[in-house]
Amino acid sequence: MAQRADRLIQNAHVLTFDGEARVIADGAIAIKDGVIVDVGATSDVTSRWHSDKRTYASGDILMPGLVDAHLHTAQTLMRGVIPQLATRGALRVPTWREYLVPFEANLSPEDVELSGLLAYTAMLQTGTTTFFEAGGPHPESMASAAWATGIRGAVSQNTMDGGERIPSTMRMTTDEAIARNIELVEALPTAPDGSSRVTGCMSLRQIITSTPELVREIHREAKARGVKVHTHLVEGTYEIDFALERFGKRPIDHLIDEGVFDETLHGAHSILVDDDDVDAYVRHGVSAAHCAKGNYSIGTPPALRMWRRGVAIGLGTDGVATLGTLDLFQVGMLARVGQQHAEATPVHNRNGVRGEEILGMATVGGARAMALGDSAGSLAIGKRADIVVLRTDGPDAAAYASPEIFAYECATGRDVRHVLVDGEMVVKDGEVVTVDVAEIRARAAARQKELVALIA
Repeated sequence: MAQRADRLIQNAHVLTFDGEARVIADGAIAIKDGVIVDVGATSDVTSRWHSDKRTYASGDILMPGLVDAHLHTAQTLMRGVIPQLATRGALRVPTWREYLVPFEANLSPEDVELSGLLAYTAMLQTGTTTFFEAGGPHPESMASAAWATGIRGAVSQNTMDGGERIPSTMRMTTDEAIARNIELVEALPTAPDGSSRVTGCMSLRQIITSTPELVREIHREAKARGVKVHTHLVEGTYEIDFALERFGKRPIDHLIDEGVFDETLHGAHSILVDDDDVDAYVRHGVSAAHCAKGNYSIGTPPALRMWRRGVAIGLGTDGVATLGTLDLFQVGMLARVGQQHAEATPVHNRNGVRGEEILGMATVGGARAMALGDSAGSLAIGKRADIVVLRTDGPDAAAYASPEIFAYECATGRDVRHVLVDGEMVVKDGEVVTVDVAEIRARAAARQKELVALIA
């Protein structure tokens, strides 16, 4: 006798991204209590399960939800601001210290919640079901927005106890920074089965703005609680020069000596790394995020090499302060072109990057980077039911050789039809159904003008 499921999605082209990389031409998924309980051919799954909620996805593609492995929620109202300021005169440098941090310093808890509502709805609408917050002000407001929109995410506190010309509201004492990170993680605990949709992690802005004592203590507290430490790592030459001048070593070697370069650490960007550094990531189990919108303006990140050698590396949008979009499919396209140029073109290999590798980074890789590999990143029995349904009746999908090739190399957020998180429909027919998106966008447009005036 067939068992009862909460929801069935059937007659779809299923890209599992599981350990066998199965592609099921006429496939189905059964969902119960927010978890995938069956994946297989439609005829098999529907013989084992029945449900009052059925989605007939004939011709559509089912795939895991995308994971944004490096997001700045608090910069969401900065969309287009830096290019606009550049039209008025030369920008001050470095951008992160002169504009990004001061902008965040002016945000109220209500501003951050509005930023989260705007960002998370855009992400859901374009197929991202999970985010890894880099660290910003008022993380409790990010959590509130995540609960409201239905997205999965790990939020974190902006953490700086050092650095030059940092606004006082963004700087803490070492003890305060440690205490506030602990408080956040304990307020948003992680459940062993992955069922806790919004959780807390720890954060260090970067070694330039964090004392060695803070780096060591945050790592110790995070490790004791089984959570990650999200930081910016080897993102710019200034960081390397700082480490050489202050510690006599490059940043990665310094962190190894401090005993904090291990599986607890998540190194966003990871741009200026060589083969020895990649060896260190592999040896110590450090995760990374490749943010293709901005990384190539700084250097040539070996993201594909890291992926192929087993580093837990995901894709990140880095928020909207760079190139505006939160569509991780578009970031994947940039990553593919960038890695082809970096890794394959110099050796005359025109086909050196496989599309499934990049989409794998955006799903499996991001889940591994967030230590969610047992509960997210693929469509497999026991995983949380975070699912994206892609339409294949759009202009780019017409006459494609196969649905999976379309997904790997051409699909974007505009092709998203439905999105489920924990088995619940949060995007239906391309529209977010959990909150009033039009009202959020109107409020955000008005507030952005007021905030930009404070840093212009």
